[in-house]
Amino acid sequence: MQTTSEQSHHGDVHHEELGFIRKYIFSTDHKVIGIQYGVTAIFFFLFGFSLMLLMRWQIAYPAGTENFKPVPIVADLIEKMLHAESTSMSDGVISSDFYNTLGAMHGTIMVFLAVVPMAFGAFGNFVVPLQIGAVDMTFPKINAASYWCYFAGGIVMVVSFFLPGGAASSGWTSYTPLAVFATTGQTFWLFGMVLLITSSLLGAVNFITTIIQERAPGLTWMKLPFFVWAQFVTGFLLLLAFPPLEAAGVMQLMDRLAGTSFFMPSGLVVSEVLQEQYAGGSPLLWQHLFWFLGHPEVYVLILPAMGIVCEIVANNTRKPIFGYRSLVYAVLSLGFLSFIVWAHHMYLTGMGTVISTFFQTTTMIISIPSVIILTVLFLSLWGGSIRFNVPMLFALAFLPMFGIGGLTGLPLGLNATDIHLHDSYYVIAHFHYVVAPGTIFAMFAGVYYWFPKATGKKMSEFWGHVHFWPSLIFMNLIFMPMFIQGMAGMSRRMYDGGAFYAATDDEIGLPMSVIDLNVNITHAAIGLAIAQLPFLYNLVSSLFKGEKVGRNPWQATTLEWVAASPPPHGNFEGGAPTVYRGPYEYSVPGAKQDFTPQNEPDVK
Repeated sequence: MQTTSEQSHHGDVHHEELGFIRKYIFSTDHKVIGIQYGVTAIFFFLFGFSLMLLMRWQIAYPAGTENFKPVPIVADLIEKMLHAESTSMSDGVISSDFYNTLGAMHGTIMVFLAVVPMAFGAFGNFVVPLQIGAVDMTFPKINAASYWCYFAGGIVMVVSFFLPGGAASSGWTSYTPLAVFATTGQTFWLFGMVLLITSSLLGAVNFITTIIQERAPGLTWMKLPFFVWAQFVTGFLLLLAFPPLEAAGVMQLMDRLAGTSFFMPSGLVVSEVLQEQYAGGSPLLWQHLFWFLGHPEVYVLILPAMGIVCEIVANNTRKPIFGYRSLVYAVLSLGFLSFIVWAHHMYLTGMGTVISTFFQTTTMIISIPSVIILTVLFLSLWGGSIRFNVPMLFALAFLPMFGIGGLTGLPLGLNATDIHLHDSYYVIAHFHYVVAPGTIFAMFAGVYYWFPKATGKKMSEFWGHVHFWPSLIFMNLIFMPMFIQGMAGMSRRMYDGGAFYAATDDEIGLPMSVIDLNVNITHAAIGLAIAQLPFLYNLVSSLFKGEKVGRNPWQATTLEWVAASPPPHGNFEGGAPTVYRGPYEYSVPGAKQDFTPQNEPDVK
């Protein structure tokens, strides 16, 4: 933690005026880099969402059935833009190969190019240095390098769509040996992943160092806002879990390009041809290395969201968070336990009863700190003078949505029930309840909450309500029916939406009532897409004609609201503030107002 004199020295330094390119493109200012992450992530959100809409249309109206309808509006454009071999799409009909590409790239883009960069890169970069009273990140140039590695990785992923054979089509998990025999797009996927992982590692080192070294005078560990704690643990998850996957990605590249056999077993036969060049590799090794990252990745997605929700709940209940220390210890426990649950994704690989029992046990245990965090946030609402503004609406919606996602994960963590539910639509519903109406709602809340700090202007409450209510309704109309489909046995891999397995009078199969839900889900997905238009309009229009606000429009207590809106280079005029109290001192008895900022001295 820096001393007052050191912080003041950094704050008083006069910097030469930078040109537009240095200031807004190749910037080393954490605030600009955070906004760059955010804008780029929004683009990938929209791109990944559009891939999902194509998939949903194909599932609802598959070719060869009486429900068939060609893909409207964009079919001709896709056929003209993409290489003919990459789509196998003609007359508005999506082929099974192109459907697999859409599925693989939707998952990859949403997780690695949208949610993680927004939650960790955008919110973390913009908010964390301000909340700890720092003038910038510890390593500004590494911070910039982190963003540009992310940007380059995204470009590589997008370019792969235009290759002969198309983009990666082996699932977002890229399982071997299938991925080793895939088209050139898989090679681009691996190069893109190496760049994205490098970006995350650079960012993780920077966040950890900044939070340890750059805290303002008086800002001890138990005075940190919970959002900072969440980003701190997230940094360690990325730092420890991503290197195995990066190494695995390089090894899969070697299997594809150099003829090695890290993941390729002996005696492999493809299209009745023995692949004699491979010997001694293990396909299961890839699964272990992927899921060792894959499950901590879930908490990389959710912990920043929990941090955002905590800040907004405390601010809009006008009371301290119930059980702050319980939150801190729970998030630290989550970080540790997330490294010893990965194999619950692999029950069907034939693991023995002893090892499956171990991972069942750790999976049940890891639900405890999650429940503690959710309970603390619910209890914090009790007795509060709640302000139902737009950030609070999204934060409140996060609580039951994440609760549904977490509760429905318990059957997947038990071997006996996972055998039936594995790879079904139940898994998709569970995961998306955690990430879509969970994490993404929290990030919407964060955008509405910190937009005034970034721009000096407030987003429209009216358009925020128009955005929130349809989004909440359509999210549930999309994912709740998937639980029914999954328990009925519908596989997530069916490109025709299960029509091929439809039950007839004398056969066992999927009931038509379950298959028909695909149409309802697709209509809800289109509705969800339309519901995002008010948000995009609100975001852009508020930049130009939003209500101008001062430093602290929400009457909040944490340090980012001490800085000007938007904050200048160096963040705090006259050096970093000194911290005298905890982060959530609202409605303190005897105080002259219902919020007491962290930098306000005690009155003797």
